[in-house]
Amino acid sequence: MIEDGLSYPARGDWVGRIVIGGVLEFLSVLVIPTFAVLGYLVRVLERTVAGEEEPPEFTDWADLFVKGVVATLIAIVYSIVPLLAYGVLVAAVAGVGAGIGGDLGALIGLTGALLALAFIPVLLFVYYAVPAALTAYAARGEASAAFDVGLLTPTLFSVEYLLAVLVPILVAVGVFVVSAVLIVTVVGAVLVPFVQFYGQVAVFRMFGTAFADQSDGIDVGTASDDAAI
Repeated sequence: MIEDGLSYPARGDWVGRIVIGGVLEFLSVLVIPTFAVLGYLVRVLERTVAGEEEPPEFTDWADLFVKGVVATLIAIVYSIVPLLAYGVLVAAVAGVGAGIGGDLGALIGLTGALLALAFIPVLLFVYYAVPAALTAYAARGEASAAFDVGLLTPTLFSVEYLLAVLVPILVAVGVFVVSAVLIVTVVGAVLVPFVQFYGQVAVFRMFGTAFADQSDGIDVGTASDDAAI
């Protein structure tokens, strides 16, 4: 998985893709280029799940933008809903404890405090689930697929997907180290966005591969650059 993921961005006519992706990363402060990058990464997931061995090209920019916006909304929903539900639970427990008072109220308040400490697992859940949700969306070409429990469950509970989530952490560390070395010089700093884009494509390739390995029976949408949304 690691070797395949790291070699994937450099397949085919890769120089032009990396240049375009790096420029978009550099311009990401303008927001709109960020959607284009995320839309491209969704295409990487599409092609990977469909069994394609080379990365997609930067074509049909309107489609890229739409895919990026939809993927962003999916990530927001996955982030906000668990965090909101968790916040309501903690606030409710703390409120009950304050209302009861006495030893029992203190005990309930302590329970609320302990729940607050469990915030990190909630964040880990979001980090773990979002890639699978985005891959489901890419595979089906429908935003609703990102919330299809039946489609996501085999992947989320697989060892392959767990590794696909953990390995990118190592890739991210590697990208950070390379970026830190490059940023020491002005010339090297210019290359940082291109290195980051390369790493993102490699990581999304790994996500797509893990999803495809566990979801052979899904009705995969088209893997072409103009796949349906």
